[in-house]
Amino acid sequence: MKLTRKAAPVALATTLALTLAACAQSNRDSGSGSSGSGGNNKDTITFGAAGAPELFDPFYATDGETFRVTRQMMEGLVGIKPGTADIEPELATKWESSSDGKEWTFSLREGVKFWDGEPFNAAAVCYNFERMFDQNEVAAGGPAGYWADVMGSFKSDAKNALYQGCTAKDDMTAVIKISRPTSKFPTALSLDSFSMQSPKALKAGDANNVTKQGDGFGYPAYSKNPVGTGPYKLDKFDEANKTVTLVANDSYWGEKPKTKKIVFKIIPDESTRRQELEAGSIDGYDLPNPADWKGLKDSGNQLLIRPAFNILYVGLNPAKNPKLKDLKVRQALYYAMNRDQLVKTQLPEGAQVATQFLPETVSGYNKSLQAYPYDPEKAKTLLKEAGAEGMTLNFAYPSDVSRPYMPNPQKIYEALRADLEKVGIKVNVSTKPWNGGYLDTVDNGGYDAWLLGWTGDYNSADNFIGTFFSNLKANDFHTSATSYGAQLSKDLEAADSIVDEGQRTAAYEKLNQQIQEDYLPGLAISHSPPALVVSDKVKGLVPSPLTAETFSTVTVSK
Repeated sequence: MKLTRKAAPVALATTLALTLAACAQSNRDSGSGSSGSGGNNKDTITFGAAGAPELFDPFYATDGETFRVTRQMMEGLVGIKPGTADIEPELATKWESSSDGKEWTFSLREGVKFWDGEPFNAAAVCYNFERMFDQNEVAAGGPAGYWADVMGSFKSDAKNALYQGCTAKDDMTAVIKISRPTSKFPTALSLDSFSMQSPKALKAGDANNVTKQGDGFGYPAYSKNPVGTGPYKLDKFDEANKTVTLVANDSYWGEKPKTKKIVFKIIPDESTRRQELEAGSIDGYDLPNPADWKGLKDSGNQLLIRPAFNILYVGLNPAKNPKLKDLKVRQALYYAMNRDQLVKTQLPEGAQVATQFLPETVSGYNKSLQAYPYDPEKAKTLLKEAGAEGMTLNFAYPSDVSRPYMPNPQKIYEALRADLEKVGIKVNVSTKPWNGGYLDTVDNGGYDAWLLGWTGDYNSADNFIGTFFSNLKANDFHTSATSYGAQLSKDLEAADSIVDEGQRTAAYEKLNQQIQEDYLPGLAISHSPPALVVSDKVKGLVPSPLTAETFSTVTVSK
């Protein structure tokens, strides 16, 4: 769903991470510190944003620029440990599961208030979940997409929903029931969309009144005046000057923000963001072009490299090209690709050749798997054995886009196309703009093969391989046209439902091996670490593999 995209949208049948052990107490609850900066520090952080927030209610947001802002203001039951993709306590201090994995008890943090003075308690938690569950038809079919992906459905179709209710056991204990055990609960509650918001403000702002307006959506008053518990509050969105200003929440329950204000300055053009950083009018920006990394560092800036939490792949469609139903053909394509050279020449520093459709930080990653080597002679032999010598492949790439896992799609494509042509494959070149037909054509099965990728939402194997392959009737790899697709779907759903963490990890490791060695529905290419860049005056910003950076710990020296 995020515009840091992902593969094409897939209707997820599976949902949410099973962490059976109760989590430890957070170290952020001291309440110490004070808002503002010392004598040597500025009172404002100015960050260059590529676009304006769509709105300020994270429940209806789907894009990274909105989440970057709301993340500073809102908190969930579960947070993300800085610098990792691992969960940690946030508004819940600990949680535990029933033995069957269907009931989760959250112990809530005491002394927390929303900005409007309303208490954060179990009643507020249950109000939030019921508010998310009870969406009108417009919201359910559009902007409430993260709930649909994770929970399956809404109150109007309650029997098919993962979420089955919330109960306030006592003032500081909330119990959430789900319909089945699933590998992503409670990890998916770390998504920004599931942030806790003031019930009083939600009611007053008619928060669920989403309407259809032309090709888009109309949002209620609350979406411009959110109320959370986080370290910063919304001050103003100045559309004329293209800035969003947040101010410190002096009553914040944890360590107070180190800088009084954050200004997100909206600068759509990446080269202009670089110029403004070098001129000192902004303190940093996201996703600098890898071609600029060396120059930015040579100019004295700090390049903050995020751990790779993504996958670039070549998707294959056996329903479109029947020759791709033969495993030998799919293996031949893989052996034909010089991925070591691709990573060295086309991807940023720190990129790695992929051995599977998971980054190595995700539980279930199979460390024993080896990358398919570059072996064009073996590729030719396999094509000959399959009777596919001189086969034609309609192979596509997107234009007008740069993704963290695919900084220059055309150059990556040209390198892979050249490799395929060297083993005798005839490549028909196809390209369309990212949001101008490319993604729709992928969704509709219009290509034999295509370049795409995925940036994970949270730390779960199901968020990667489950997203790609678990829904037999709706996946871009068209596994329904293969002999293995039904079994793979069944096995993925079974792995997602395993309660014991060790058994579940082993099941995913086995599935990753089968996907790479026995099935090969697509070709996992590489993992690339995206970056942020900040001036040498910035301290305290921790890069996140989920692009979930928080700014409350940041200072900017004068």
